[in-house]
Amino acid sequence: MALKIRLSRGGAKKRPYYRIVVADSRSPRDGRFIERLGTYNPMVAKDSPERLIMKEERIRHWLENGALPTDRVARFLDAAGIRKAPERPEQTKQHLPRAKTLERMAAAEEAAKEAAEAAAAEAEAPAEEAPAEDSAPEEEASAEEASADEAPAEETPAEETPAEEAPSEEAAAEEAPAAEGAPQEEAPADETGDEEEKKEE
Repeated sequence: MALKIRLSRGGAKKRPYYRIVVADSRSPRDGRFIERLGTYNPMVAKDSPERLIMKEERIRHWLENGALPTDRVARFLDAAGIRKAPERPEQTKQHLPRAKTLERMAAAEEAAKEAAEAAAAEAEAPAEEAPAEDSAPEEEASAEEASADEAPAEETPAEETPAEEAPSEEAAAEEAPAAEGAPQEEAPADETGDEEEKKEE
């Protein structure tokens, strides 16, 4: 007779409660059992002492007599340090993505890399253009200063030329009255000559 240490379900609908029992492997899950070895209540908090209760001495006895625990009970025994759980092989097919999924993931990674490189190139391009833009305003400023320096030089002769022209106009104005005054001065000379002639007569 093959013996199993397994869980036997009890409790209400959607409120399970399990008994840890040793039973014949041919018996139904909730049917006959040989001995009750503990309880398991998943509705209680994980840190509660009432969640898992086991009779360690009786479990060791049945293990020595050839009883085999199910996977769930083997985990309980491993956690309690009674018996080490068997190693479970890793699932090699179901948990891994398939070929098409791998291709899509690779394409997505390449697209992300290209986008990152493009963003990095755009970030570097403005940084390189910034000094050229800075030098351009400096060149414009120097050109404006040079033009400002030249402009007063050009304006000063323009301002001086009217000043020079003004004296020439004044000189012409003075010469004109002098020219006009010359006949006036001559006229009195004539008058004096007439007076002299009259006296001689």
